Amino acid sequence: MYISEHEVREVLTYEALIPAIRQALIDYSAGLVDQPARMVLRAGNGEGFRNGWFAVMPVIAGDVMGVKTVTFYPGNAELGLHTHMALIELLKRSTGEPLAVMDGCLITEMRTAAVSAVALDALAPHTAASIGILGSGVQARSHIEAFRRVRPGLNEIRVWSRTAANAERLAEESGARAVSIEEAAASDVVLTVTSSPTPVLEGRWLSDQALVLAVGATGASLRELDDEVMRSCFIVAESRSCAERESGDVRLSGTTVQAEIGEVLSGQIAAPTGRRILFKSVGMAIEDLVGANLVWQARSREPLPDK
Repeated sequence: MYISEHEVREVLTYEALIPAIRQALIDYSAGLVDQPARMVLRAGNGEGFRNGWFAVMPVIAGDVMGVKTVTFYPGNAELGLHTHMALIELLKRSTGEPLAVMDGCLITEMRTAAVSAVALDALAPHTAASIGILGSGVQARSHIEAFRRVRPGLNEIRVWSRTAANAERLAEESGARAVSIEEAAASDVVLTVTSSPTPVLEGRWLSDQALVLAVGATGASLRELDDEVMRSCFIVAESRSCAERESGDVRLSGTTVQAEIGEVLSGQIAAPTGRRILFKSVGMAIEDLVGANLVWQARSREPLPDK
């Protein structure tokens, strides 16, 4: 069975995805997920930023197995093509039977936002009322939607983008305000979803108790956050090994991950209060498997069409 992006959109909801992701993150930190390191190959199709990559992400959890293949070609934007493309294959663990192959783009988009929503709910004080977003693309939009599911009290949304027109467009669509980067960074919660390879968020702009959710700059040589952000925050990640292997923000700042979000969610480690916290997300195969399995279960429950 092949499940298209349109069919995924019809059945995958944040109401189902967010709690499923939360449990998966707990299971991962408890050692219940078999997830080897992501394998990444450079495509060699161009020089500099145009050099795309191809990644393979296998995982086994519960009664299913899966593998996502994903490509990232930054130069595609100039061609009017998507920069990220993905497919997910879902298999039955007990027999190895393929259950479905599905488009992975929307699943990747939604699971990324769902992970951030879980972290927001776990790490942000309930008094947090404002969120600043650095970036105005697909992930900015999906995060706003997911955040509203878990924290409707975050009623002030500030948006900054290198392209002012894009920030204005997102602000108009989402009921936010387009602001300067300094004003966005002074919010209670700061989300970074840029494609910048060099730091855009400076620690001097943050409040003393800010929660930073860093989603962009996935790559060992890429950064969204300067050293002051990294060194002034208590650092939480989906996975210590993934962040310390794949995050340039962590590797190049010389910092270490102090807790996994699954450990915080299970109560094994308490997140500090009264200081800055950073949640660094790099994306994991278990998150894709959770989304794909929800899609498969929903599609399997649908009645067959009349002949």
